[in-house]
Amino acid sequence: MFNRLTKYLDSIHDRDPAPRSRAEIMLYPGVWAMIFHRLAHWFYGGKLYFLARVVNHFSRFLTGIDIHPGAKIGHNLFIDHGFTVIGETAEIGDDVTIYQCVTLGGTNPTNGVAGKRHPTLADGVIVGSGAQILGPITVGLRARVGANAVVTDDVPEGATMVGMKARSTLVPVETWIREFIPYGTPCDDPCEPGNAKVVELEERLAQLSAEIEGLRSAQNALPGKAPVEAKRSGTED
Repeated sequence: MFNRLTKYLDSIHDRDPAPRSRAEIMLYPGVWAMIFHRLAHWFYGGKLYFLARVVNHFSRFLTGIDIHPGAKIGHNLFIDHGFTVIGETAEIGDDVTIYQCVTLGGTNPTNGVAGKRHPTLADGVIVGSGAQILGPITVGLRARVGANAVVTDDVPEGATMVGMKARSTLVPVETWIREFIPYGTPCDDPCEPGNAKVVELEERLAQLSAEIEGLRSAQNALPGKAPVEAKRSGTED
């Protein structure tokens, strides 16, 4: 049991350089939320639902993290900072990272698999701050959900979801195989599809400016023509 706890704390340190020791990590609300959840889930599995809820409410009061006792959670879940809600039928794999203010929420069971109202997160998923993942959907292996994204459809393996409603962006393989990306967002690479359009428009603007300068130079070269100056924006005194 001690070895499992040590490995868990070390897995958090691998994803968060802030703590200086395992003892410091033990003060994290996400660690205590997981400790209480293991107990609450044990009560829940034994159909001691009231006791499970008592532990759940005490944990929420102490940590600010609300994990339903029925949620199934794998190894090494790291909830950074807290204020997260995880629903009853949510399922979370191993080595998942969830940042603050995330909701794994449910929808009407008639809209999805009967009895399954909350998302399933595969191994290695990273969920950015404020993201809302709603309904009985699956977030694929090592997928990333960017900050404040709203996800209501299945997420392919290795995809990065951004926006509201979230859409998938292409992720280079060298980014996909990286062990960990903080907040689930590869900030040093363009993740918005609109960036390509902006670059295209800037290139077109530069081309048009060059053509205008060429026409102005040709007009100034004609005999008997006064030099044409570029119009200045604004008013003159």
